[in-house]
Amino acid sequence: MATNNQKSRGLRNNNPGNIRINSDKFQGEIQPSRDKSFKQFETMAYGYRAMFVILRNYYLNYSLKTIRQMITRWAPPKENNTEKYIETVSRLSGIPDNEELNINSEKQMTAVVAAMSMVENGVPAEMPDIQQGWKKLCD
Repeated sequence: MATNNQKSRGLRNNNPGNIRINSDKFQGEIQPSRDKSFKQFETMAYGYRAMFVILRNYYLNYSLKTIRQMITRWAPPKENNTEKYIETVSRLSGIPDNEELNINSEKQMTAVVAAMSMVENGVPAEMPDIQQGWKKLCD
């Protein structure tokens, strides 16, 4: 098992989506963050919950309804290989990149978030943590 210093920054911060510090406040967020650039969360489940909240906001507030649209905003080309990110999330989740997502589908959204976590951290996500994050979103 990897020591904390061997884990990716996102996993060390319980922030599997590598959400940058901004004015948004999330359940389970540690404030102030000890990381100067990225948010930290009490548990991985809260980190995953924050990812679900952001993707839901993309869908509802910005009409971003597909993996392609969401990832383009999440990981913009100016700082990421966005096309590779989209391709990987689509392949790992089994959802075509231009298919409209059902943001109320636990199966679809946990698959998308698990794939995003893999891209962000380089290791497979722990599904129980993602499922707890989904449950916290729905509570």
